[in-house]
Amino acid sequence: MKIYVSADIEGVAGVVTPQQGTPGNGEWERARRLMTEEVNAAIAGAFDGGASDVLVNDSHGSMCNLLPELLDPRAELVLGKPKVMNMAAGLDETFDAVFFVGHHARATGPGVLAHTTNSFAFREIRLAGQPLGEPGIYGAWAGHLGVPVALVTGDDVTAEENREHFPAAEFCVVKTALGNRAARQPAPEVARNSIRLAASRATSRIADLKPFVIEGPFVAEFEMTTSPLADLAAIVPAVRERVGTTVSFDCDHVGEAIGWMNALSALSAMLR
Repeated sequence: MKIYVSADIEGVAGVVTPQQGTPGNGEWERARRLMTEEVNAAIAGAFDGGASDVLVNDSHGSMCNLLPELLDPRAELVLGKPKVMNMAAGLDETFDAVFFVGHHARATGPGVLAHTTNSFAFREIRLAGQPLGEPGIYGAWAGHLGVPVALVTGDDVTAEENREHFPAAEFCVVKTALGNRAARQPAPEVARNSIRLAASRATSRIADLKPFVIEGPFVAEFEMTTSPLADLAAIVPAVRERVGTTVSFDCDHVGEAIGWMNALSALSAMLR
């Protein structure tokens, strides 16, 4: 049984400020260790539940946050960027389930450090009219491949946003949002124990899960945060139309939408 883990940092217990997700300071060094330990808890739980293989993809920022020397040696690790499919690099039809560990709520929501892919670029992303955050977008890509989402860990807002997409998945809430940069949370050890138990349950119940599928073709809409960013996005020849600060694309499947999302995110760096 093969498990794929997409690991982010904002949803980790003990992480509440942008500084903790930004390389080059002591708080990030602490946060990346907490991130690695939560991923290890998910790996251990997956093997407890019967997994034979686990692949972990570092999915935050530079995508070089996880500490390889501290990672559970039973798992393999994907580090660095750019890479095809970004937060789902390496995921294919051979996997039995996906875990989203340390994930966060979508942009403009009340969750801790809520954003969607790039807080500078995107106010909201909608696929087939559905506002989705990162778990929803990449969970839909997994669904396109026939792979269900089995576990989501993060704050309470992240869980509530994604239950409708993954109704049979395990949700492990490791902190309660008190605002964008504040949370009530247990000690990291308690959070990790909860993740390991949830991951074990999730792995043992994979047969009960169904993939989250967005049927194509559909329209992907990207609401940019500013008019200049919308101007920049609108120069892409494949843009279907622009309405206000929103640009849209015709997509045959979720993979195409992810490609446009990541292209627009990278393009936005021109205006930083």
